[in-house]
Amino acid sequence: MNPINEVLLIALALATIVVAATTMPGVARVFLIAQAAFWSLSYLARPLVLLWVRPEPRYGDNVPDPRLAEFGYDRGIALVLEHVAFGLWVYAGFVVAYALWVRRRPRAELPALSGDPDFVATLAAMYGVGLFGRAASIATGTVGGAGEVDSANPILSFVAILATISALGLIIFVRPSRPATTVLIIGGLLLGELAWTAVVESKTPIIGAALAVAIRFAILGWTRTKAVSVAAIAVLGIGGFGWLQSLKQTEYAKAEAALTDSSYPPLIQPFLSILRRFDLLEAATDAYYHGPGFWLTPAEALRNAVTSLVPSQLLGTAKFQSGTAWAQEVRGASVDMTKVSVSLAEGNLNEGYVLGGYPGVAVCAGFTFLLLLAWGKALYSRYYPVVVLGLAMTGSSALFERGILGSMENLGKFLQAAVLGWLISLLVREYRRRTRPQPPPVTEPVLAGAATEKKASPWD
Repeated sequence: MNPINEVLLIALALATIVVAATTMPGVARVFLIAQAAFWSLSYLARPLVLLWVRPEPRYGDNVPDPRLAEFGYDRGIALVLEHVAFGLWVYAGFVVAYALWVRRRPRAELPALSGDPDFVATLAAMYGVGLFGRAASIATGTVGGAGEVDSANPILSFVAILATISALGLIIFVRPSRPATTVLIIGGLLLGELAWTAVVESKTPIIGAALAVAIRFAILGWTRTKAVSVAAIAVLGIGGFGWLQSLKQTEYAKAEAALTDSSYPPLIQPFLSILRRFDLLEAATDAYYHGPGFWLTPAEALRNAVTSLVPSQLLGTAKFQSGTAWAQEVRGASVDMTKVSVSLAEGNLNEGYVLGGYPGVAVCAGFTFLLLLAWGKALYSRYYPVVVLGLAMTGSSALFERGILGSMENLGKFLQAAVLGWLISLLVREYRRRTRPQPPPVTEPVLAGAATEKKASPWD
Protein backbone atom coordinates (compact mmCIF):
# COMPACT_ATOMS: atom_id res chain seq x y z
CA MET A 1 0.00 0.00 0.00
CA ASN A 2 1.19 3.52 -0.78
CA PRO A 3 0.79 5.84 2.23
CA ILE A 4 1.34 8.92 0.06
CA ASN A 5 -2.19 8.51 -1.30
CA GLU A 6 -3.69 8.88 2.16
CA VAL A 7 -1.36 11.77 3.00
CA LEU A 8 -2.36 13.58 -0.20
CA LEU A 9 -6.06 13.04 0.53
CA ILE A 10 -5.58 14.50 4.00
CA ALA A 11 -3.60 17.45 2.62
CA LEU A 12 -6.32 18.22 0.06
CA ALA A 13 -9.06 17.98 2.72
CA LEU A 14 -7.21 20.37 5.04
CA ALA A 15 -6.53 22.77 2.16
CA THR A 16 -10.25 22.70 1.32
CA ILE A 17 -11.09 23.59 4.92
CA VAL A 18 -8.67 26.53 4.88
CA VAL A 19 -9.88 27.90 1.54
CA ALA A 20 -13.53 27.64 2.56
CA ALA A 21 -12.77 29.24 5.94
CA THR A 22 -11.15 32.29 4.35
CA THR A 23 -14.47 33.13 2.67
CA MET A 24 -16.37 33.23 5.97
CA PRO A 25 -17.02 36.37 8.02
CA GLY A 26 -16.63 36.52 11.77
CA VAL A 27 -14.60 34.39 14.10
CA ALA A 28 -15.45 30.90 12.78
CA ARG A 29 -12.66 31.16 10.23
CA VAL A 30 -10.12 31.53 13.02
CA PHE A 31 -10.89 28.17 14.58
CA LEU A 32 -11.25 26.39 11.24
CA ILE A 33 -7.80 27.52 10.13
CA ALA A 34 -6.40 26.65 13.56
CA GLN A 35 -7.96 23.19 13.34
CA ALA A 36 -6.39 22.65 9.92
CA ALA A 37 -2.99 23.72 11.27
CA PHE A 38 -3.32 21.49 14.35
CA TRP A 39 -4.42 18.43 12.37
CA SER A 40 -1.73 18.98 9.73
CA LEU A 41 0.97 18.62 12.39
CA SER A 42 -0.54 15.33 13.61
CA TYR A 43 -1.75 13.78 10.36
CA LEU A 44 0.66 15.29 7.80
CA ALA A 45 3.95 16.42 9.34
CA ARG A 46 4.38 13.45 11.65
CA PRO A 47 3.64 10.76 9.02
CA LEU A 48 5.94 12.46 6.53
CA VAL A 49 8.78 12.55 9.07
CA LEU A 50 8.27 8.85 9.82
CA LEU A 51 8.23 7.96 6.12
CA TRP A 52 11.35 10.01 5.48
CA VAL A 53 13.51 9.08 8.49
CA ARG A 54 12.00 5.69 9.41
CA PRO A 55 13.35 6.00 12.98
CA GLU A 56 13.81 3.04 15.25
CA PRO A 57 11.63 3.18 18.38
CA ARG A 58 13.62 4.00 21.49
CA TYR A 59 12.90 5.01 25.06
CA GLY A 60 12.22 8.75 25.48
CA ASP A 61 11.20 9.34 21.86
CA ASN A 62 7.48 9.25 21.15
CA VAL A 63 7.71 10.28 17.49
CA PRO A 64 8.16 6.71 16.20
CA ASP A 65 5.38 4.32 17.17
CA PRO A 66 6.62 0.76 17.83
CA ARG A 67 3.42 -0.64 16.33
CA LEU A 68 3.94 1.19 13.03
CA ALA A 69 7.63 0.32 12.96
CA GLU A 70 6.89 -3.37 13.53
CA PHE A 71 4.11 -3.40 10.93
CA GLY A 72 6.16 -1.40 8.43
CA TYR A 73 5.84 2.38 8.12
CA ASP A 74 4.47 2.31 4.58
CA ARG A 75 1.65 -0.15 5.14
CA GLY A 76 1.03 0.89 8.76
CA ILE A 77 0.62 4.60 8.06
CA ALA A 78 -1.58 3.92 5.04
CA LEU A 79 -3.92 1.77 7.13
CA VAL A 80 -4.19 3.96 10.23
CA LEU A 81 -4.89 7.09 8.16
CA GLU A 82 -7.78 5.63 6.14
CA HIS A 83 -10.51 6.61 8.60
CA VAL A 84 -8.76 9.95 9.21
CA ALA A 85 -8.83 10.84 5.51
CA PHE A 86 -12.50 9.87 5.33
CA GLY A 87 -13.40 11.93 8.40
CA LEU A 88 -11.52 15.02 7.25
CA TRP A 89 -13.32 14.99 3.90
CA VAL A 90 -16.66 14.70 5.71
CA TYR A 91 -15.63 17.66 7.87
CA ALA A 92 -14.49 19.58 4.80
CA GLY A 93 -17.92 18.96 3.26
CA PHE A 94 -19.61 20.51 6.30
CA VAL A 95 -17.28 23.52 6.12
CA VAL A 96 -17.86 24.11 2.40
CA ALA A 97 -21.65 23.79 2.79
CA TYR A 98 -21.65 26.27 5.66
CA ALA A 99 -19.40 28.68 3.76
CA LEU A 100 -21.83 28.70 0.84
CA TRP A 101 -24.79 29.22 3.17
CA VAL A 102 -23.26 31.94 5.35
CA ARG A 103 -22.33 34.11 2.36
CA ARG A 104 -26.03 34.87 1.93
CA ARG A 105 -26.48 35.82 5.56
CA PRO A 106 -25.95 39.33 7.01
CA ARG A 107 -22.49 40.08 8.32
CA ALA A 108 -21.88 39.61 12.05
CA GLU A 109 -21.76 42.77 14.13
CA LEU A 110 -19.60 43.46 17.16
CA PRO A 111 -20.09 41.18 20.20
CA ALA A 112 -23.05 42.33 22.28
CA LEU A 113 -21.08 42.76 25.51
CA SER A 114 -18.17 44.67 23.96
CA GLY A 115 -19.96 47.95 24.77
CA ASP A 116 -20.86 46.98 28.35
CA PRO A 117 -18.85 49.22 30.75
CA ASP A 118 -18.84 46.48 33.41
CA PHE A 119 -17.71 43.64 31.14
CA VAL A 120 -13.94 44.22 31.15
CA ALA A 121 -13.99 45.00 34.89
CA THR A 122 -15.69 41.65 35.52
CA LEU A 123 -13.09 39.83 33.43
CA ALA A 124 -10.33 41.58 35.40
CA ALA A 125 -11.91 40.48 38.69
CA MET A 126 -12.17 36.90 37.40
CA TYR A 127 -8.51 37.04 36.39
CA GLY A 128 -7.54 38.08 39.90
CA VAL A 129 -9.49 35.16 41.41
CA GLY A 130 -7.96 32.77 38.89
CA LEU A 131 -4.43 34.00 39.61
CA PHE A 132 -5.04 33.31 43.28
CA GLY A 133 -6.01 29.74 42.35
CA ARG A 134 -2.87 29.34 40.24
CA ALA A 135 -0.62 30.74 42.97
CA ALA A 136 -2.21 28.50 45.60
CA SER A 137 -1.78 25.45 43.36
CA ILE A 138 1.91 26.22 42.87
CA ALA A 139 2.48 26.99 46.55
CA THR A 140 0.85 23.74 47.68
CA GLY A 141 2.43 21.64 44.92
CA THR A 142 -0.94 20.53 43.57
CA VAL A 143 -0.65 21.71 39.97
CA GLY A 144 -2.21 19.20 37.60
CA GLY A 145 -0.01 18.46 34.59
CA ALA A 146 -0.94 17.39 31.09
CA GLY A 147 -2.20 13.81 30.93
CA GLU A 148 -2.64 13.38 34.66
CA VAL A 149 -5.69 11.37 35.61
CA ASP A 150 -6.70 13.31 38.72
CA SER A 151 -5.78 16.70 40.07
CA ALA A 152 -4.30 16.71 43.56
CA ASN A 153 -6.61 19.59 44.48
CA PRO A 154 -9.65 19.80 42.17
CA ILE A 155 -10.97 22.96 43.87
CA LEU A 156 -7.81 24.95 43.20
CA SER A 157 -7.64 23.57 39.66
CA PHE A 158 -11.21 24.70 39.08
CA VAL A 159 -10.49 28.20 40.42
CA ALA A 160 -7.34 28.38 38.27
CA ILE A 161 -9.48 27.81 35.16
CA LEU A 162 -10.93 31.29 35.69
CA ALA A 163 -7.52 32.83 35.00
CA THR A 164 -7.30 31.15 31.60
CA ILE A 165 -10.87 32.09 30.68
CA SER A 166 -10.58 35.72 31.74
CA ALA A 167 -7.10 36.14 30.19
CA LEU A 168 -8.52 35.14 26.82
CA GLY A 169 -11.48 37.45 27.36
CA LEU A 170 -9.24 40.40 28.15
CA ILE A 171 -7.07 39.71 25.11
CA ILE A 172 -10.17 39.74 22.90
CA PHE A 173 -12.24 42.53 24.44
CA VAL A 174 -9.97 45.01 26.22
CA ARG A 175 -10.01 48.39 24.42
CA PRO A 176 -7.69 50.96 26.10
CA SER A 177 -7.60 54.42 24.59
CA ARG A 178 -3.83 54.32 24.02
CA PRO A 179 -2.25 51.71 21.66
CA ALA A 180 0.80 51.44 23.91
CA THR A 181 -1.42 50.41 26.82
CA THR A 182 -3.09 47.79 24.63
CA VAL A 183 0.26 46.27 23.68
CA LEU A 184 1.37 46.28 27.32
CA ILE A 185 -1.78 44.55 28.58
CA ILE A 186 -1.94 41.91 25.85
CA GLY A 187 1.81 41.28 26.03
CA GLY A 188 1.60 40.75 29.77
CA LEU A 189 -1.32 38.34 29.41
CA LEU A 190 0.52 36.37 26.70
CA LEU A 191 3.60 36.05 28.92
CA GLY A 192 1.40 34.90 31.77
CA GLU A 193 -0.17 32.17 29.64
CA LEU A 194 3.25 31.10 28.37
CA ALA A 195 4.48 30.78 31.94
CA TRP A 196 1.39 28.77 32.89
CA THR A 197 1.95 26.57 29.84
CA ALA A 198 5.36 25.66 31.23
CA VAL A 199 4.01 25.09 34.74
CA VAL A 200 1.26 22.67 33.69
CA GLU A 201 3.43 21.16 30.90
CA SER A 202 0.65 21.55 28.33
CA LYS A 203 0.58 23.41 25.01
CA THR A 204 -3.09 24.32 25.39
CA PRO A 205 -2.78 27.67 27.31
CA ILE A 206 -0.45 29.34 24.82
CA ILE A 207 -2.39 28.00 21.83
CA GLY A 208 -5.57 29.43 23.37
CA ALA A 209 -3.85 32.79 23.88
CA ALA A 210 -2.73 32.88 20.24
CA LEU A 211 -6.28 32.05 19.17
CA ALA A 212 -7.59 34.88 21.35
CA VAL A 213 -5.31 37.33 19.55
CA ALA A 214 -6.58 35.99 16.22
CA ILE A 215 -10.20 36.37 17.36
CA ARG A 216 -9.49 39.96 18.41
CA PHE A 217 -8.18 40.70 14.93
CA ALA A 218 -11.13 38.89 13.33
CA ILE A 219 -13.51 41.19 15.23
CA LEU A 220 -11.57 44.40 14.60
CA GLY A 221 -10.43 43.59 11.05
CA TRP A 222 -7.57 41.63 9.52
CA THR A 223 -4.38 42.92 7.92
CA ARG A 224 -1.36 41.03 6.62
CA THR A 225 0.71 42.22 9.59
CA LYS A 226 -1.88 40.93 12.05
CA ALA A 227 -2.00 37.52 10.34
CA VAL A 228 1.78 37.20 10.50
CA SER A 229 1.73 38.30 14.15
CA VAL A 230 -0.73 35.55 15.13
CA ALA A 231 1.32 32.87 13.35
CA ALA A 232 4.48 34.15 15.02
CA ILE A 233 2.86 34.11 18.48
CA ALA A 234 1.75 30.49 18.01
CA VAL A 235 5.13 29.28 16.73
CA LEU A 236 7.18 31.25 19.27
CA GLY A 237 4.81 30.23 22.04
CA ILE A 238 5.14 26.50 21.37
CA GLY A 239 8.89 26.88 20.75
CA GLY A 240 9.25 28.94 23.91
CA PHE A 241 7.33 26.26 25.79
CA GLY A 242 9.95 23.71 24.73
CA TRP A 243 12.73 26.06 25.80
CA LEU A 244 11.14 26.67 29.20
CA GLN A 245 10.75 22.92 29.67
CA SER A 246 14.45 22.41 28.93
CA LEU A 247 15.34 24.81 31.75
CA LYS A 248 13.79 22.38 34.23
CA GLN A 249 15.79 19.41 32.92
CA THR A 250 18.99 18.14 34.47
CA GLU A 251 22.21 18.09 32.48
CA TYR A 252 21.90 14.32 32.14
CA ALA A 253 18.35 14.62 30.77
CA LYS A 254 19.47 17.28 28.30
CA ALA A 255 22.32 15.09 27.09
CA GLU A 256 19.98 12.12 26.71
CA ALA A 257 17.47 14.22 24.75
CA ALA A 258 20.23 15.56 22.50
CA LEU A 259 21.39 12.01 21.80
CA THR A 260 17.83 11.00 20.87
CA ASP A 261 17.40 14.00 18.58
CA SER A 262 20.74 13.36 16.86
CA SER A 263 19.26 10.36 15.04
CA TYR A 264 17.09 12.75 13.00
CA PRO A 265 18.27 14.94 10.10
CA PRO A 266 19.42 18.43 11.18
CA LEU A 267 16.55 19.97 9.22
CA ILE A 268 14.00 18.23 11.46
CA GLN A 269 15.68 18.51 14.85
CA PRO A 270 14.45 22.07 15.67
CA PHE A 271 10.84 20.95 15.17
CA LEU A 272 10.93 17.69 17.15
CA SER A 273 9.67 19.32 20.36
CA ILE A 274 6.62 20.55 18.45
CA LEU A 275 5.97 17.21 16.71
CA ARG A 276 6.09 15.37 20.03
CA ARG A 277 3.26 17.56 21.35
CA PHE A 278 0.90 16.75 18.46
CA ASP A 279 0.29 13.04 18.88
CA LEU A 280 -3.09 12.29 17.31
CA LEU A 281 -1.33 9.86 14.94
CA GLU A 282 -0.83 7.62 17.97
CA ALA A 283 -4.55 7.85 18.71
CA ALA A 284 -5.32 6.94 15.08
CA THR A 285 -3.06 3.92 15.51
CA ASP A 286 -4.92 3.02 18.71
CA ALA A 287 -8.22 3.18 16.83
CA TYR A 288 -7.00 1.01 13.95
CA TYR A 289 -5.58 -1.71 16.20
CA HIS A 290 -8.67 -1.74 18.41
CA GLY A 291 -11.15 -1.64 15.54
CA PRO A 292 -14.81 -0.56 15.56
CA GLY A 293 -17.02 -1.76 18.40
CA PHE A 294 -16.20 -3.69 21.59
CA TRP A 295 -15.69 -0.52 23.64
CA LEU A 296 -18.91 1.41 24.39
CA THR A 297 -22.35 0.91 22.94
CA PRO A 298 -24.10 4.00 21.53
CA ALA A 299 -26.41 4.03 24.56
CA GLU A 300 -23.46 3.89 26.98
CA ALA A 301 -21.65 6.66 25.10
CA LEU A 302 -24.76 8.86 25.17
CA ARG A 303 -25.33 8.24 28.87
CA ASN A 304 -21.71 9.05 29.73
CA ALA A 305 -21.82 12.19 27.59
CA VAL A 306 -24.96 13.48 29.34
CA THR A 307 -23.79 12.66 32.87
CA SER A 308 -20.53 14.52 32.15
CA LEU A 309 -22.54 17.76 32.30
CA VAL A 310 -23.68 17.05 35.87
CA PRO A 311 -21.31 17.89 38.78
CA SER A 312 -19.90 14.82 40.54
CA GLN A 313 -21.29 16.09 43.86
CA LEU A 314 -24.82 15.79 42.49
CA LEU A 315 -24.25 12.41 40.85
CA GLY A 316 -22.83 10.85 43.99
CA THR A 317 -20.54 8.61 41.90
CA ALA A 318 -17.35 9.05 39.90
CA LYS A 319 -17.97 10.14 36.33
CA PHE A 320 -16.68 8.33 33.27
CA GLN A 321 -13.27 9.66 32.18
CA SER A 322 -12.92 9.14 28.45
CA GLY A 323 -9.19 9.94 28.31
CA THR A 324 -8.39 7.37 30.98
CA ALA A 325 -10.72 4.78 29.44
CA TRP A 326 -9.11 5.33 26.04
CA ALA A 327 -5.65 4.74 27.50
CA GLN A 328 -6.60 1.61 29.40
CA GLU A 329 -9.09 -0.02 27.04
CA VAL A 330 -8.39 1.24 23.51
CA ARG A 331 -4.64 1.77 23.56
CA GLY A 332 -4.42 -1.10 26.01
CA ALA A 333 -5.64 -3.42 23.26
CA SER A 334 -2.29 -3.07 21.44
CA VAL A 335 0.08 -1.63 24.10
CA ASP A 336 0.74 -2.85 27.63
CA MET A 337 -0.82 -0.13 29.81
CA THR A 338 -1.16 -2.13 33.02
CA LYS A 339 1.50 -0.09 34.83
CA VAL A 340 0.59 3.27 33.30
CA SER A 341 -2.11 5.64 34.56
CA VAL A 342 -2.61 8.49 32.12
CA SER A 343 -5.37 10.39 30.34
CA LEU A 344 -4.96 10.56 26.56
CA ALA A 345 -6.50 12.74 23.87
CA GLU A 346 -8.36 10.47 21.49
CA GLY A 347 -9.33 12.83 18.67
CA ASN A 348 -12.85 13.14 17.30
CA LEU A 349 -12.35 10.97 14.21
CA ASN A 350 -10.55 8.22 16.11
CA GLU A 351 -13.20 8.09 18.81
CA GLY A 352 -15.91 7.92 16.16
CA TYR A 353 -14.16 5.03 14.41
CA VAL A 354 -13.93 2.99 17.60
CA LEU A 355 -17.53 3.74 18.61
CA GLY A 356 -19.21 3.10 15.26
CA GLY A 357 -16.83 2.58 12.34
CA TYR A 358 -17.11 4.97 9.42
CA PRO A 359 -20.67 6.12 10.33
CA GLY A 360 -19.31 6.97 13.79
CA VAL A 361 -16.52 9.00 12.16
CA ALA A 362 -19.12 11.04 10.27
CA VAL A 363 -21.18 11.59 13.44
CA CYS A 364 -18.17 12.78 15.46
CA ALA A 365 -17.07 15.08 12.62
CA GLY A 366 -20.55 16.61 12.56
CA PHE A 367 -20.56 17.03 16.34
CA THR A 368 -17.22 18.88 16.29
CA PHE A 369 -18.45 21.18 13.54
CA LEU A 370 -21.69 21.99 15.38
CA LEU A 371 -19.70 22.63 18.56
CA LEU A 372 -17.51 25.06 16.62
CA LEU A 373 -20.55 26.97 15.34
CA ALA A 374 -22.01 27.13 18.86
CA TRP A 375 -18.67 28.46 20.14
CA GLY A 376 -18.70 31.24 17.54
CA LYS A 377 -22.25 32.27 18.50
CA ALA A 378 -21.41 32.20 22.22
CA LEU A 379 -18.75 34.92 21.88
CA TYR A 380 -21.38 37.27 20.42
CA SER A 381 -23.99 36.54 23.10
CA ARG A 382 -25.42 39.28 25.33
CA TYR A 383 -25.45 36.92 28.33
CA TYR A 384 -22.26 36.85 30.39
CA PRO A 385 -22.34 33.10 31.33
CA VAL A 386 -22.69 32.17 27.65
CA VAL A 387 -19.69 34.35 26.74
CA VAL A 388 -17.71 32.64 29.52
CA LEU A 389 -18.55 29.28 27.93
CA GLY A 390 -17.29 30.55 24.58
CA LEU A 391 -14.06 31.82 26.12
CA ALA A 392 -13.56 28.52 27.93
CA MET A 393 -13.93 26.61 24.66
CA THR A 394 -11.34 28.95 23.11
CA GLY A 395 -8.83 27.92 25.75
CA SER A 396 -9.52 24.19 25.65
CA SER A 397 -8.52 21.37 23.34
CA ALA A 398 -12.07 20.14 22.72
CA LEU A 399 -12.27 21.41 19.13
CA PHE A 400 -8.81 20.05 18.27
CA GLU A 401 -8.11 16.72 19.89
CA ARG A 402 -11.19 15.52 21.79
CA GLY A 403 -14.20 13.56 20.65
CA ILE A 404 -17.79 13.74 21.83
CA LEU A 405 -17.08 12.25 25.26
CA GLY A 406 -14.06 14.43 26.00
CA SER A 407 -15.80 17.56 24.74
CA MET A 408 -18.79 16.93 26.98
CA GLU A 409 -16.45 16.46 29.96
CA ASN A 410 -14.92 19.85 29.20
CA LEU A 411 -18.36 21.42 28.85
CA GLY A 412 -19.34 20.05 32.25
CA LYS A 413 -16.40 21.83 33.90
CA PHE A 414 -17.01 24.98 31.89
CA LEU A 415 -20.67 25.15 32.90
CA GLN A 416 -19.58 25.30 36.54
CA ALA A 417 -17.03 27.98 35.66
CA ALA A 418 -19.77 29.94 33.86
CA VAL A 419 -21.93 29.87 37.00
CA LEU A 420 -19.04 31.09 39.15
CA GLY A 421 -18.24 33.76 36.57
CA TRP A 422 -21.86 34.89 36.60
CA LEU A 423 -21.77 35.24 40.41
CA ILE A 424 -18.57 37.31 40.16
CA SER A 425 -20.20 39.51 37.52
CA LEU A 426 -23.15 40.18 39.86
CA LEU A 427 -20.78 41.24 42.62
CA VAL A 428 -18.73 43.47 40.31
CA ARG A 429 -21.80 45.16 38.84
CA GLU A 430 -23.27 45.81 42.28
CA TYR A 431 -19.99 47.20 43.58
CA ARG A 432 -19.56 49.48 40.55
CA ARG A 433 -23.18 50.63 40.87
CA ARG A 434 -22.66 51.60 44.50
CA THR A 435 -19.34 53.35 43.90
CA ARG A 436 -20.28 55.07 40.65
CA PRO A 437 -20.68 58.85 41.17
CA GLN A 438 -24.33 59.83 41.08
CA PRO A 439 -25.30 62.91 39.03
CA PRO A 440 -26.75 65.81 41.03
CA PRO A 441 -30.55 65.96 41.07
CA VAL A 442 -32.09 68.16 38.40
CA THR A 443 -34.42 70.88 39.78
CA GLU A 444 -36.56 73.21 37.80
CA PRO A 445 -35.65 76.87 38.28
CA VAL A 446 -38.29 79.02 40.02
CA LEU A 447 -38.78 82.51 38.60
CA ALA A 448 -38.71 85.33 41.12
CA GLY A 449 -42.15 86.75 41.84
CA ALA A 450 -43.93 83.94 40.04
CA ALA A 451 -47.18 82.95 41.67
CA THR A 452 -47.83 79.33 42.38
CA GLU A 453 -51.23 77.92 41.72
CA LYS A 454 -52.72 74.89 43.32
CA LYS A 455 -53.55 72.29 40.74
CA ALA A 456 -57.16 71.34 40.89
CA SER A 457 -57.81 67.76 41.94
CA PRO A 458 -60.48 65.79 40.18
CA TRP A 459 -61.75 64.83 43.60
CA ASP A 460 -62.33 68.48 44.65
